[in-house]
Amino acid sequence: MTKKIGLIIGSTRPTRISPSIATWLQGSVAQPGLAVDLIDLAKINLPLLDEVEQPSTGIYHEEHTQRWSQLIQGYDGFILLFPQYNWGYPAPLKNALDYLYTEWRGKPVSMVSYGGHGGFQAALGMNLVLRGLKFQLMATNLQLTLKKDEIDDNGQFKDPATALAPYAFNAHQMGAEFLHRLTQA
Repeated sequence: MTKKIGLIIGSTRPTRISPSIATWLQGSVAQPGLAVDLIDLAKINLPLLDEVEQPSTGIYHEEHTQRWSQLIQGYDGFILLFPQYNWGYPAPLKNALDYLYTEWRGKPVSMVSYGGHGGFQAALGMNLVLRGLKFQLMATNLQLTLKKDEIDDNGQFKDPATALAPYAFNAHQMGAEFLHRLTQA
């Protein structure tokens, strides 16, 4: 039986580079028995947390929260893809995580951060959030360093495959780790 991973694109900026990273990552992580779906927070478009109840109750009054919960429940694990903004992670990603609680609990998760220095500070902060939500943190996480000579004037990769090639082995290992963890459960 094929296991499903949701790759959550955590940036919603109009000029974001994350869709090209996500497409590359989706192909690099997927393997027989493991499907990887893209979940783009820019398309999900959740408002700032507006539920009356605490997320830990699982009582959702808003239709957008109910849809979000149903979508997330369909996955066996997650990869969070996010840039580093001012030493932190993007607010839309934190907001999307905060909407739910039980849906995340016990699910394996890996982080893929990126930035001029790999997004190390953002990954540190996100690690605390993931622990608080009771995710099962995977050993394989990526920090992608964006090099200026690989980025065009519009802030996009000139050649995504070449720019991301140094991370291909670790991305494949991420998929293997997910598959192993999910088939042993």
